Amino acid sequence: MVLGARGVAEFLEASAARSPDKVGLVTGKTSHTWGALDAWANRIGHALRAKGVGRGDRVLIFGDNSAEVAVSIWGALKADAVFFVVNAQVKAEKLAYMFDDAGVAAVIADAALATAWTEACKLAETVPPILVHGAQTARALEMASAAGVPRVESFAELVAAQHPTAPARSTIDVDLAAIIYTSGSTGEPKGAMLTHRNVAFASWSVTTLLENTADDVIIGVVPLAFNYGLYQWLMTVRLGATLVLERSFAFPVAILQRAAETGATGFPGVPTMYALLGELKDIPVQPLTKVRYVTSTAAALLPKHFEAIARWFPNAKVYSMYGLTECKRVSWLPPADLARKPGCVGVPIPGTEFWVVDAEGRRHDRSAEGELVVRGSHIMAGYWRKPEVTARYLRPAALPNEVLFYTGDYARLDDEGYLYFIARMDEVIKTRGEKVAPREVEAALERIEGVRECAVVGVPDAILGAAVKAFVVLSDEYQGRYTEKDLMLRLGQMLEAYMVPKQVEFRPSLPKTAMGKIVKKGLS
Repeated sequence: MVLGARGVAEFLEASAARSPDKVGLVTGKTSHTWGALDAWANRIGHALRAKGVGRGDRVLIFGDNSAEVAVSIWGALKADAVFFVVNAQVKAEKLAYMFDDAGVAAVIADAALATAWTEACKLAETVPPILVHGAQTARALEMASAAGVPRVESFAELVAAQHPTAPARSTIDVDLAAIIYTSGSTGEPKGAMLTHRNVAFASWSVTTLLENTADDVIIGVVPLAFNYGLYQWLMTVRLGATLVLERSFAFPVAILQRAAETGATGFPGVPTMYALLGELKDIPVQPLTKVRYVTSTAAALLPKHFEAIARWFPNAKVYSMYGLTECKRVSWLPPADLARKPGCVGVPIPGTEFWVVDAEGRRHDRSAEGELVVRGSHIMAGYWRKPEVTARYLRPAALPNEVLFYTGDYARLDDEGYLYFIARMDEVIKTRGEKVAPREVEAALERIEGVRECAVVGVPDAILGAAVKAFVVLSDEYQGRYTEKDLMLRLGQMLEAYMVPKQVEFRPSLPKTAMGKIVKKGLS
């Protein structure tokens, strides 16, 4: 039988059967073996069934990284349900939207977030059963009762009363496994639908290129609510490796100490994390020589990031990746190509293809710029309840019953077929009759010493139609050393005149997602 042919819950069952006493998940001071994790997930599956959850129903999991959140994913899958993890920072209004949009059958929520989910219940048209976990469960139950929220009970008590054997399942690999909500650059949240086949293929592809094995110990600091963080756990379970799950990267020194204590071999991160590591000085932590690979996504790695990685992970290969929620990963840059392909996001991940097309959908020659198109078994099934949006991004392929993913990303290929990301097509700035890719301006700004981070957007202009505006955060030692005109002059030496920002605004920080990606929406 092909692993995952009847759903990716088989990943957990296979790891538990192979190595029941091996530690698969570490949270805080607690180590969880594969056998215990599988039994816990079985109990959660039975608990969800007891609440009426059946095949194809949606289960919303709301909380920070924790054992309860991690294992509830597998509990939902054991119940033949579709899971989606929602980040703890999501506010009540958006949470209520998801309740209604997804037609949620059950919610598993952290008690510490009771203010958000009780308010969401007031705003939502339909209130699903809510199972509450965490140290503040008693208080959360009182809050829910006072707010008049029905069907709220203790997750721990309900789960403990269930049987540890696996529930009967009917899922097959073309059924939905997960929905990952993404807002993109504009508009209301869209739920990218991922089948069991999507998850099985993507996890195989990425673990293949990283050469992961069951011996790997992976540090998980990226939220499970995000594609990147979620797949660290999905891939760990598939391999029977070990995930050290942390709530966040708020305390970098503690994370380095944790990685050293647990003998970490893999360190997935984002550029903002590596920037913070680069600023650490005089701390009682030695370089992590056991880490054999480092991965990065969300934005391009800069020289300062590579310096930090080399300092803290001297034996690690660096894998720079590019992807989208709708297909997990698109490309990876082999470590051997980092020096000779600066700014490149690499080649297709194993088992996939991509190319670039013009405005009429015709495949471009190499070096021409256009929309990136992706082909592979990792492409989502569509956006939940959004057929019109789905039709824009998923279009028929040459083969019957196959679709291609038109990403909405502006990109080009070099003569060797390596991919270069230019911009989101809806972020390209049209000014003075020319098109400006914000990423190109940002890359120039990042080369200026003292610029910690930046974002470039288009703003309305009566004469130009749109003007280029840059938001810049300076390093502490460079505060007050640059004026707006200074940066414009420097950029004028690196860029064409029409690309130089008309405005530069200095800020102490820029808004970011929980994964560290700069949020441009609202910058003006």
